[in-house]
Amino acid sequence: MNNTQLVPIGDMQTMAGALAKSGLFGVKTSDQALALMIVAAAEGRHPGSVASDYHIIQGRASLKSDAMLARFQQSGGRIEWHDHSNEKVSATFTHPAGGSLRIDWDMARAKSAGLGTKDNWRQYPRQMLRARVISEGVRAVYPAVLNGMYAPEEVQDFGPIRSTGYIQIEAANAELAALPAPEPEAISVEVSPAPSEFEQAFSGREAEVEAFLRHRKQLTEGQTWRDASEYLEARVAGKVPAFLKAVSDFNKEAKA
Repeated sequence: MNNTQLVPIGDMQTMAGALAKSGLFGVKTSDQALALMIVAAAEGRHPGSVASDYHIIQGRASLKSDAMLARFQQSGGRIEWHDHSNEKVSATFTHPAGGSLRIDWDMARAKSAGLGTKDNWRQYPRQMLRARVISEGVRAVYPAVLNGMYAPEEVQDFGPIRSTGYIQIEAANAELAALPAPEPEAISVEVSPAPSEFEQAFSGREAEVEAFLRHRKQLTEGQTWRDASEYLEARVAGKVPAFLKAVSDFNKEAKA
């Protein structure tokens, strides 16, 4: 961690209070702001960076898509844009540690996932598609820069969560905010695991997988493959190649 990033916990608490009072970036309480600052400090970033990099949506912390892309590029990643319109956004993501992958999102895919009719998708289609491309591309090629975070545009499409008095975030244990003030070096953070077997295998094929699962009565209209997680864990875990072959065969027959 860079010494310029070390900020005493007392100073972070003061900054958290000021950020909460400002009402900016979706932060409603000092506990929420402090939890984000702890995450930033653990990443070697100045706690004040939460104001530019993070946003809280429906009680969840999210990493702005521009910040995702900036971190990806700072870590050695490259991106080449192919389409950037209200109908389709696509790009190729390349990283020395993760290879190269092209990601495409269009409004047909968004509608298939039950997203295209939402207000934010109708009003800002290009921005929503771009955020999805960035989040999926970075997460698939080099997820280490995300620490389990999603983009605000993705979080807006999640269902509501029950508030517990502390912000619920995937990248950190928010209970750290209630612990006695530690030295910055002693801050401990629990980070989310790497993308699951299914997230890696289904990348770019979500629509095909979901069509197959609906055919098998495991999904209803508007649900995504993540809603069939129990079925996938019980029947597919460890047998993903065979499952994807069945998905391909089904979709070929459906199109015939």
